[in-house]
Amino acid sequence: MKSERYFAVAASGSAFGDFTAEARRTPRKGFLRKTTSELSVLRASAVNIFPRQLYKTLVTLSWLILAVFPRAAHADWKSDWEKVAAAAKKEGQLNLYVGRYGQAALLDEFRKEFPEIKITSVNGTGDQLATRIAAEARAGKVIADLYSGGPNSNYNVLYRGKLLDSLKAAFILPEVLDESKWLGGKHVFTDRENQFVYVYVALPGSRGLSFNTTQVNAKEFKSYWDLTQPNWKGKITSQRITDTGLTAHLQFYYYNPDLGPEYIKRAFGATEVTFGDRRAITDWLAAGKYAICHGCRQVDKAQSQGLPVDDFDTGEWKEGQQLSTGGGSIGLLKGGPNPNAARLFINWFLSRRGQTAMQKSNDLYGEHPPNSRRIDIPKEMLPRENRLIEGRKYLDVSHPEFNDMKPVQQLAREIMRAREQK
Repeated sequence: MKSERYFAVAASGSAFGDFTAEARRTPRKGFLRKTTSELSVLRASAVNIFPRQLYKTLVTLSWLILAVFPRAAHADWKSDWEKVAAAAKKEGQLNLYVGRYGQAALLDEFRKEFPEIKITSVNGTGDQLATRIAAEARAGKVIADLYSGGPNSNYNVLYRGKLLDSLKAAFILPEVLDESKWLGGKHVFTDRENQFVYVYVALPGSRGLSFNTTQVNAKEFKSYWDLTQPNWKGKITSQRITDTGLTAHLQFYYYNPDLGPEYIKRAFGATEVTFGDRRAITDWLAAGKYAICHGCRQVDKAQSQGLPVDDFDTGEWKEGQQLSTGGGSIGLLKGGPNPNAARLFINWFLSRRGQTAMQKSNDLYGEHPPNSRRIDIPKEMLPRENRLIEGRKYLDVSHPEFNDMKPVQQLAREIMRAREQK
């Protein structure tokens, strides 16, 4: 099942003209290309979707509303913010279940602004945390206020389990509500209601596909299909494809029209891949036991220790790169014990201050900080591989049309079963 609308083409240059001309030539095909102005993608899309006159009318009406009611709107949000802050301080507690972006340096920035609120952080993989939250809810005692982690566990376990409240309704700060401050000029939720599972990270898929530099010449690779060549048979290791560590990669492979299910079958089924946990496979790659690795972690750390490993730069490959969440989605638990503290944290975390703080420190896995979807904050502190690069092709797998992971998971289970039967 392939979407007809998830690709868009934006030529380098200014917003409307180049994009719409290219879109007319290749409607709904190609990839999202990052331009100098990241806002151009959404603005151009808006022009394509709506008749130009209607679009101008809507913009004019928006400005008129703002002109008539600016003071009232300003007063309303400030009053609401002050009430929520006061109630949050009275609660004095926030229970944050977090997979990656709950590092001490980040949470300490929140504590500096709101020292009255104690944060209890529970860490683990997306599967572990979502399963725990669901079990606590079934037992009649919701403990978590917020879950920050992979969108698939957030969506498939918590959203589908009807355990989430509207996160969108919790937005208060104008800088959070203002969609023009976000990549593509749009808030991205993985649920079709655009309410519950909010994505705040846009991480280029340059990581998670690694190689041993003594055995591989990365310049020889121009396509993902090159990984399936006979000379690499038995020389590749990977995280288990039924675990969550490769979810974004599998989404990209499955929904990419140049790859699809057949690529997954060939890459993980026919090439005699050896599966292991994320720590073991990195050690195997560094030791030269295997030449290529799907899902290796902390490759940069191993590299800094002088070990012969590196990540493929897939940005120039024929099929482009996935633009993943990197574990960066957030959900608000229904019936959480500290709703005001949760609302306060949501707005702080998604503000310029919170997202800048996230970009300044390594995550709980020790990985480099991710690229926030906010576009009005500095990006210079990010490593090059985590920045979006103009002219590259990206498939943003965080959008709702990619949420159907059932066929992907079914295919992964079939591959693993076939391997185990050999």
